[in-house]
Amino acid sequence: MRFNKSAKQSINSREDIKELSLKYLDKYQPSKKDLRIYLYRKVLDTDYLDKDKESILREIDMVIENLESLGIINDTIYTEIKSKNYLKKGYSLNKIRMSLAQKGIDGELLKKTMNDIQKDNVDPDFYAAIRVCRRRRIGPYRPDANREIFYTKDTGVLARAGFSYATSKNVLGLDKKELKIFEKKI
Repeated sequence: MRFNKSAKQSINSREDIKELSLKYLDKYQPSKKDLRIYLYRKVLDTDYLDKDKESILREIDMVIENLESLGIINDTIYTEIKSKNYLKKGYSLNKIRMSLAQKGIDGELLKKTMNDIQKDNVDPDFYAAIRVCRRRRIGPYRPDANREIFYTKDTGVLARAGFSYATSKNVLGLDKKELKIFEKKI
């Protein structure tokens, strides 16, 4: 059975771009940069504005500004939600910072978010490293006989996850009793 490509979506006005963005926002929770890239790609596939890059971007920016003024899209809320989800997953502060920067979050909002994370949590990197160890079954979650053998490998895993050597050393040096105390705080 052969499937034909679907017909191109017709975009003839700013309202069509707004409808397209609302459909996308209904399905996903993007940052402004992600939404802008998505809309640009979609509009580029059509004959709207004869593919003049500046005019397409102006139209898209007007739609995004309108959505932002209505409160439909908000990068501040986006960064709060994403940073909390990343912390639960066990991301280090460095990895959270880089992930949000790749999503197009500006420097001031990024600094504010990182400061808020550090105010709310005593040592977020330490607890995130424990989460990574638990998920990957490394460090203090290994059997005692294998811990020394795999110490350098475990340090490498934590380093690639964005944790400092001092944090990795502290987490990998925990014994089972100390680990149970810290697990209660997670």
